[in-house]
Amino acid sequence: MPELPEVEIVARSLEEAVSGRLIEAAMLHREKLAPAFPPTQFSTRLKGRRIEYISRRGKHILIKLEGEVTLVVHLRMSGRFILLGADEENPAFTHAEFFFPDEQRLVFQDQRHFGYMNISDTGKVCELPEIAKLAPEPFSDAFSRAYLKNVLQHTRRPLKDLLLDQTKVCGLGNIYAAEAMFRSRLHPQKSSNMVSAVKAHRLHDAIRHVLSESIEAGLRSRLDPGNIENRYFNGSSNGGWLVYDREGRPCRICGTDIRRVKQSGRSSYFCPRCQRR
Repeated sequence: MPELPEVEIVARSLEEAVSGRLIEAAMLHREKLAPAFPPTQFSTRLKGRRIEYISRRGKHILIKLEGEVTLVVHLRMSGRFILLGADEENPAFTHAEFFFPDEQRLVFQDQRHFGYMNISDTGKVCELPEIAKLAPEPFSDAFSRAYLKNVLQHTRRPLKDLLLDQTKVCGLGNIYAAEAMFRSRLHPQKSSNMVSAVKAHRLHDAIRHVLSESIEAGLRSRLDPGNIENRYFNGSSNGGWLVYDREGRPCRICGTDIRRVKQSGRSSYFCPRCQRR
């Protein structure tokens, strides 16, 4: 599932590709994509509105439209946006289309059918259940060292589980949690309340570092409107990850083999020497 950097890259790419355009028509092909709005109502709410800007909250993309309306999008496992010309056919699993006056259209494709859309009055976006429950943004002042230390000290949950809880730490998934814990030398199974103040501060800085590093790396590549997700920073293919998906390979710091354990149904990667429990 895309994590914060990937969603941020998609939001910025969409801002570059379609901000300022008028939605001449909108079509919802899979009703469960936007369960709160039947296809006709979905189309009516969006038709004739210009895209003012595109931003992100957690792993949600927020498409702000004229008239104080916001389209909320969660990509989930396989959702992706594609900008197509008039003569280009829709790909398989096209679940929504947004048509522009120049005959181009923005298509939302989702092979695994987990994507989600909602439409809200802009002033009430923060009241949506999926948004209201989110922790502070990792780059915001609210996500301070003191905030993170306070969250950690009030639970005995394993650190990895806590970091994936979007109500406690926003935007992290399996990859960036693993990288942040490695950089701060914390074991994924360590009880959160046992993390020292020094290491909590180190973890806070590591979270911000791995997220910003990945966003910057992804945005260095050229935008391809027909393949927006190609801008993702794919560290697993270019050798950029320090521990994630490197089971059995030597730690880049000490040379010890990286290990993998199952934790809450997911793989946790760590160096047993650098990240002692």
